[in-house]
Amino acid sequence: MMSELSLAPPAWKCYLDLCKPNVVAEMMFTALVGMLLAVPNLPPIDKMIFGSIGIAFAAASAAAINHFIDRNIDEDLWFNVDRPLPKNYLSPKQVITFASALGIIGMLVLIVKVNLLTAVLTFVSLFGYAFIYTHYLKRLTSQGIVVGGIFGATPPLLGWSAITGTADPHALLLTLIIFVWTPPHFWPLAIVRIEGYKIAFQKYGIRMLPVTHGIPHTRLQILLYTILLFPVTLLPYLTGMSGLIYLITVMLLNIGFTYFAVLMMRTETSKTARQTFWYSIVYITLLFAALLIDHYFKIMP
Repeated sequence: MMSELSLAPPAWKCYLDLCKPNVVAEMMFTALVGMLLAVPNLPPIDKMIFGSIGIAFAAASAAAINHFIDRNIDEDLWFNVDRPLPKNYLSPKQVITFASALGIIGMLVLIVKVNLLTAVLTFVSLFGYAFIYTHYLKRLTSQGIVVGGIFGATPPLLGWSAITGTADPHALLLTLIIFVWTPPHFWPLAIVRIEGYKIAFQKYGIRMLPVTHGIPHTRLQILLYTILLFPVTLLPYLTGMSGLIYLITVMLLNIGFTYFAVLMMRTETSKTARQTFWYSIVYITLLFAALLIDHYFKIMP
């Protein structure tokens, strides 16, 4: 029988998997939108390029550190069996070396080629997600995804500051939207994966809301957060940051999100939870796309 190692994918694929490319791609999209919204026309191309490189490397570094810290947990969770560390495709030393190199390069690029504020905000986000959330908050409270969500909500702020060197209130609004969106985005997936998280809670003390408070309570929290998204996502329009294109789009998106949240309350199946999770990704992508389109083709009432 061939060994598991002999079936390992190419090394580059293993290192790429450490970076959680799908997650980083979504983060970079919102960071890019932040860059483009920061100025009336197109931002300086060099700031966009170097800002994107620095932020992407930092995000990938945080993802790889997450793999490293959670390597023992991942061995027991069926939905993480394809990760490089549980499969022994890479050693812990290789992973932490790779993560450190990405983080150092990302920080140097931001300091030298962008600005100090973006570098500091990016480092705080990296450290907060990779260490405070991954190592402490997940074990401390079932609200870890809420508290720790602030670290994952910063990409549009980072993008904005990369161009302007400021933490503009409108950039903070974008961060607030992602912050409020994160719990109803993540908790449906936690419901789908509840059996694995039960093991993680028993063996490692990982506190996920469906495990500690039950699925019905989690469904209620998802519904409440989707309702909260209504006023929060209206703020860009109410503050004059965006116009009718964004307003109409976000109203339709919120109706759709609320529909899925109500459906989860009425239909207690993992299929519905999975559908809600995937809709949440479509939701945040289209919301930021609408912000961008509205920025260049603004229609005011």
